[in-house]
Amino acid sequence: MITRAQTLARAAELRARFEAAGALPVETPILQSAETLLDLYGEDIRARAYVTSDALRGEQMLRPDFTVPVVQMHMEQGAEPARYTYAGEVFRRQEEDPGRASEYVQVGYEVFDRSAPAAADAEVFAQISEALRPLELRAATGDIGILMAAVAGLDTTDARKSALLRHIWRPRRFRALLDRYAGRVPAAKHREALLAGQIASAAPVIGKRTAAEIAARIEALREDAAAPPLSTAEVALLDMLLGVRETLPFALEQLRDISVDMPAIAPAVSRLGERSQALAARGVDVDALAFEASFGRASMEYYDGFVFGFFSPQHPDWPAIATGGRYDALTRRLGQGREIPAVGGVLRPGLMLELEARP
Repeated sequence: MITRAQTLARAAELRARFEAAGALPVETPILQSAETLLDLYGEDIRARAYVTSDALRGEQMLRPDFTVPVVQMHMEQGAEPARYTYAGEVFRRQEEDPGRASEYVQVGYEVFDRSAPAAADAEVFAQISEALRPLELRAATGDIGILMAAVAGLDTTDARKSALLRHIWRPRRFRALLDRYAGRVPAAKHREALLAGQIASAAPVIGKRTAAEIAARIEALREDAAAPPLSTAEVALLDMLLGVRETLPFALEQLRDISVDMPAIAPAVSRLGERSQALAARGVDVDALAFEASFGRASMEYYDGFVFGFFSPQHPDWPAIATGGRYDALTRRLGQGREIPAVGGVLRPGLMLELEARP
């Protein structure tokens, strides 16, 4: 059995490795302001956070992640280039899988750098990959930014695009919305009743929504029903995009072909090409590196570009040994008018030790 002392010792080794690479070690409080940070994590982490109430400080939560508080700390101090590393416990409920740990140690490496985002992506990936090299893990990569660009470029209403963007991290809901907007499935009976005005206006108002909010919702549904369906061609292109799953060079070739008919993704695909070159310059074997256009859709909702993960082929039921990605929009939300491109990743030293003990 791996002890806490062993895990903390490995965490210290990993943090020292990142310090040697130029990262400044930082600490964040275990108890965080839920009111300030909880909405930044997305639906999955909100549901799994340990939240409590404090008479003086309001709602508080046990730290579910390091990246958000590190970004908050950095943006409060300014938006200058920086590198950080950290190590410590995070806490997440595991109600759907009681066998998984609800408290575990993370070690992270974060880069804030506006001069060369592709090089920063490659730096974080290469640093973490090198730390994991003895374990012979399977690496997976993706790019949430390409899918976001594809949705933003659809020929449909802003409301529909906003809904699709909001549900990128929930693939089933995203597919259901896409099918409805394409006219593939009929509206639900209660929706038809609302649109037809068959629900009595004198009905009692129950729940938390006001009558005005209900009326606004009905009007939004009517506007959506009046919007033309997504074209078959656009939906087919989006399906092609979501189906891209190749080694990086072949994936890049496929995405460039798709971008001919879906020009909205061209800038994001170009950034992927730059990242591929930067990874190769770092010694990463890009010819063997897996790329999946849908990868990362079950990860942190603040990612908006490059995403990656490292997994054990011998233990496919295990969570990722390391994950990371780009989160430029998060710095804008926490920067109070300032922003800086940023990317980072975390490792789980406890899982690393378990793999070494029983590979």
